[in-house]
Amino acid sequence: MPNSYVSRRSTEAQAFSHWEPPTGTLGELVASAEARANTLRGRAAELGRAASAATVGPGFRAALVKSKVGVIAEVKRASPSRGPINPGLRASDQARAYERGGAVAISVLTEGTRFGGTNEDLSAVRSGVKIPVLRKDFHVDPVQLLEARSLGGAAALVIVRAVPPARLAELLETARDIGLETLVEVRNEAELGLALSLGAELIGVNNRDLETLAVDLTTMDRVLPLIPRWCVAVAESGIVSRADIERAASHGADAVLIGGVLSASGSPEDALRPLTSVTRVTNARKN
Repeated sequence: MPNSYVSRRSTEAQAFSHWEPPTGTLGELVASAEARANTLRGRAAELGRAASAATVGPGFRAALVKSKVGVIAEVKRASPSRGPINPGLRASDQARAYERGGAVAISVLTEGTRFGGTNEDLSAVRSGVKIPVLRKDFHVDPVQLLEARSLGGAAALVIVRAVPPARLAELLETARDIGLETLVEVRNEAELGLALSLGAELIGVNNRDLETLAVDLTTMDRVLPLIPRWCVAVAESGIVSRADIERAASHGADAVLIGGVLSASGSPEDALRPLTSVTRVTNARKN
């Protein structure tokens, strides 16, 4: 990443010098994640060995950059905003349907308290598909990244707003050390600046404010064009139609992450297929 770009983003990064913990739903999810991380720390050495031995399949970032906007299809039983979506969903079956429908990668929610996910879902999906798998959870401690890798995740979600800047830097460094890719999620320009200053190259722009759960698609309109072209840009949340994907593409999205609408479908393969043919707009981002 050019040093000049890091310099231009220094003001945004400094905005986090007085970081405060997240509130609302995100605050609750982070507190739950911290409790889970506390139980894992005693297993760090064991998880490190398992992470080194894990088979994770093809690379996540490389799978996203095609001539068409890639669809990361999400295995999702429930959410804080919608409640139950598909409580009886079988993760491996859902993922295979997504793969047949043209998904370039699978996102698996392993958070259990509000999303109904499990670690076993991730393992089952990894063994059931040939495309890369993203572990989507609230990663607040490096030991969770060891766990993600040990379960077969090619990548893990890291949310800028969820952790202090120093911890964010530690998470990204740990991921690089163990060969785990990270989808670094932002929701505004300042968070993007911080992510880039720490070397993030795979950026997710979340249209949902996880503290209030409000969705605003103008978030991606505003933030996607600011992502440098050497990064991969992913639009997240509120993407439910081909028109939404075309809108994301027009602002520079390389891929989109779609969850609820696909998980709720009685035929996820058929629901997904029409969403996979939107052409990327390769000159939408100027940086």
